[in-house]
Amino acid sequence: MEGRPRVVRVDKKIEAEAIKEEREELDKINAELVLAECQTEEETIEATRDADAVVTFFGQMTRRVIESSPKLKVIVRYGIGYDTVDVDAATDNGVLVVNLPGFCLDEVADHAFGLLLACVRKIVYYNNQVKSGYWPGYGEMFLHSFADQTLGIIGCGTIGQAVARRATGFNLKILGTDPYVSDSVAREHGIKLVSMPELLKESDFVSVHSLLGKETFHLMGEKEFRQMKPTAYFVNTSRGPVVDEAALIKALQEKWIAGAGIDVFEQEPVDPDNPLLKMDNVVVTPHNAGWSIAAGERQRRRVGQETARVLSGKWPKHWVNKDVKPKVALVKGD
Repeated sequence: MEGRPRVVRVDKKIEAEAIKEEREELDKINAELVLAECQTEEETIEATRDADAVVTFFGQMTRRVIESSPKLKVIVRYGIGYDTVDVDAATDNGVLVVNLPGFCLDEVADHAFGLLLACVRKIVYYNNQVKSGYWPGYGEMFLHSFADQTLGIIGCGTIGQAVARRATGFNLKILGTDPYVSDSVAREHGIKLVSMPELLKESDFVSVHSLLGKETFHLMGEKEFRQMKPTAYFVNTSRGPVVDEAALIKALQEKWIAGAGIDVFEQEPVDPDNPLLKMDNVVVTPHNAGWSIAAGERQRRRVGQETARVLSGKWPKHWVNKDVKPKVALVKGD
């Protein structure tokens, strides 16, 4: 039907049965949803040339792609991070970039805490020992207390704040560092804001919850790991490239830190020869901190809802590039 809004889902691989909620929301505005599996920039340009909206997990929305899509009004990313989108190019071309803060808030906070507890209590290590037939004695167990220690949170947005709420139940002292969060907001969540060096020096546990961008690429490197206590544990449930993985491996091999819980890697799927997979003091998971059945349903429905809002002439609930506002003629939505 002529004039029907065209929404293109762009990714390298798409499970067609997993877009029920998006279709339900887009059907309400009679929008067409097209699935496009794209491996290259050229394929993405071809697929999105006539799109009014693009929704994507990992599709690379480059400047060339955006500038080749003259009808494009909005890019909606299935997630909180938006490093796969050239936000400056979107702003230059009057295209909204929408993300989904909060859709997996509790899942990530729970997972971060789960990794931390697994590291400190060496749950995976002792699980493997018992299952292999060995029952260690107390004299072999070098375990430290979890309560009354100091947790350092790098990135004190909504997820960092959720982690802080959980930390209070363990009587942890909570330090935080985040240039975009005020002292008053941090205090509301029991977080004392300090500099990055002070946080690394004082914390027994460090958990990262920063978005990936130019400012946070390799935010944790060799210099930062050297500032941590040799008894400290490091957890990353944000994005792999926020951490210089080679530096983390070196920190663990040379015992600058005691261990790590890692959900995200610089290369995903992770290389089976990655040294992190061979270390007894490292707990790893497959980038699933933000996943649950309920979170997936929330995520897909919100993608459909946000896309429908913009295509109906309304502002979305959340958008990343605030500077685009003067270029976009929308009205306040519900």
